[in-house]
Amino acid sequence: MVGSVALLAGCGATVQQPGPGEAAPVVIDNCGEQISYPLPQRAVAYDMSSTEKMFALGLADRMRGIVMPSTADPAVQRSPYLDDYRSVEVLSTDVLSREVVIGAKADWVLAGWNSGFSEARGITPQLLDQVGIRSYQHTESCFNYGTHPVQVPPLEALYTDLRQIGAIFHVPERAEALVSDLQKRAEALRQQRPAGEPARVFLYDSGTDQPFTSGAQGAPDALISLAGGRNIFSGLNQRWTSVGWEDVVEAAPEVIAVVDYGDRPVADKIAFLKSYPPLASSPAVQKGQFYVLDYGQAVSGPRNIEGAEQFAAYLRSIGR
Repeated sequence: MVGSVALLAGCGATVQQPGPGEAAPVVIDNCGEQISYPLPQRAVAYDMSSTEKMFALGLADRMRGIVMPSTADPAVQRSPYLDDYRSVEVLSTDVLSREVVIGAKADWVLAGWNSGFSEARGITPQLLDQVGIRSYQHTESCFNYGTHPVQVPPLEALYTDLRQIGAIFHVPERAEALVSDLQKRAEALRQQRPAGEPARVFLYDSGTDQPFTSGAQGAPDALISLAGGRNIFSGLNQRWTSVGWEDVVEAAPEVIAVVDYGDRPVADKIAFLKSYPPLASSPAVQKGQFYVLDYGQAVSGPRNIEGAEQFAAYLRSIGR
């Protein structure tokens, strides 16, 4: 590292002293690696998690574009950031690819490991670095990245990302104000959780042969806990994973939270769950206690706390 270094308050980043007329690069620890980030000029974000972190920090006008799979389009249309979405070019409605990023002349890419970046698809931080493109990976996804995974609880991972993206784009005050607000709202939810055994909640994303759900390392686990429930798969040290139906049945969920995502209409998902014979005896099905969780609230992002607030209101409405 050339030149002197100053600590950037609040996020553990360091700032290299720039030359005349230059913005100072920021050194960040991302997934256990020290990375120097010049101020991005042509940023690309993948999917809602990345995109809405940028929007929440007021960075829509600093973006070259977004890659947003078409399955997320209904969730985009419901997003409170819809005006920001409309202001930024959609580079692709498919998965993140090296060709799209290079074609856009991007200099910085925000995505998650195995949720954007992929060894199998040939788009990794290392490969992009070889062509001069910096990457930032969601802290939540560092859980299964590389030979020395970094494990951070989901909400702390969200706060880390907001602070570090704020540092990279030289808007640390915005980031700190946003994180402070989210932390205060999260603490209010913790204080309001009812006493007694929390409601058993099954998070259903998709799948018929095997349900796809979220374990302890995913944002929904924190959302459900803050709301006063208990994720029936909180014992799984995973982010998103497939499980067996027999485990769902044995847990006897009181509420099934169904992720509203464009892979399949949410009404069809609920109809399947209601008609699936092994679940017929579960309290959730017997009482018709299905909660629709928006995709933008389910993935790691600034709307996780909003999702927890709304789910908490639902749980109180059913006496839980």
